[in-house]
Amino acid sequence: MTQSRVVLFEQSGGPEVLKIVMQQVGAPGPGQVRVRHHTCGLNYIDIYQRSGVYPLPLPHVLGMEGAGVVEALGEGVTHLAVGDRVAYASAPPGAYCDARVMAAAQVCRLPDSIDFRTGAAMMLQGLTTHYLFERTVPLKAGDTVLFHAAAGGVGLIACQWARTKGIRLIGTAGTDEKCALALAHGASEVINYEREDFVARVRDLTDGRGVGVVMDSIGAATFERSLDSLRPLGMMISFGNASGKVPPFDLGILGAKGSLQLTRPTLFTHIADYATCQAMASDLFAMVESGKVAIRIGQEFALEDVAEAHRQMEARSTTGSSVLIC
Repeated sequence: MTQSRVVLFEQSGGPEVLKIVMQQVGAPGPGQVRVRHHTCGLNYIDIYQRSGVYPLPLPHVLGMEGAGVVEALGEGVTHLAVGDRVAYASAPPGAYCDARVMAAAQVCRLPDSIDFRTGAAMMLQGLTTHYLFERTVPLKAGDTVLFHAAAGGVGLIACQWARTKGIRLIGTAGTDEKCALALAHGASEVINYEREDFVARVRDLTDGRGVGVVMDSIGAATFERSLDSLRPLGMMISFGNASGKVPPFDLGILGAKGSLQLTRPTLFTHIADYATCQAMASDLFAMVESGKVAIRIGQEFALEDVAEAHRQMEARSTTGSSVLIC
């Protein structure tokens, strides 16, 4: 048995419901691994879970990604060894801690060239970018994508991924500074949605046609106008609810707006299979090691400051990735 600090919450609510307690961490069972964290990632899904948008059985520890060292292996785990440097994004939550026992299938050996901070900051957001560009809809060089929140953690990786693939990414952000950041990371054009109507600007940038794909993690505030930004037969990928859930709507709208397509994927469906998860992680690591994708860590917080981290994320005052240092 080993001791670990964990961040848990016993009821849904604001950042104030988060508290740090000590828990015992036991030995891993078959197919499991015990990881000692150096760094944990912070993601908007953590806020959805804490606030009750995505309900969890309570009490529960938050956190979907981390990086550290393998302390112990359960029976049947062959792709890892004690002492390996590793990183992961994985369900169920539980990464806000010093150490945890978890399923080994989604734990990936971290290349020596990638430090723990970067490893923890890149897994959920980088693998999300991977499925958006490589697994959700066929995309090729010359295609045009509208990407909301282009200066966020997923957004900055997406800008670089698109540039590497020759895809034209039109990004949106809420300040001129964030727009400049997205441009610096590879966005082809940016739209400050606080000053411009992004639908009109998209139409202007595409000679009135609209984009082939919209990637939208904002949710309620942008959903309908995202549909209006698409060309006929275009694909709407809704992969988050930062402004709240998309309300129910008449499916016939998709036909009326041009026989549009709509999908609501999650990362955890894509990485549920061991081989797929490891292959996606390998692709992501190669992108980072090659220098084609740089992971920008805009904020670091001590584990004890997790509530403040959530406040800043909800205020949309963060850029790039955010991490907790264990």
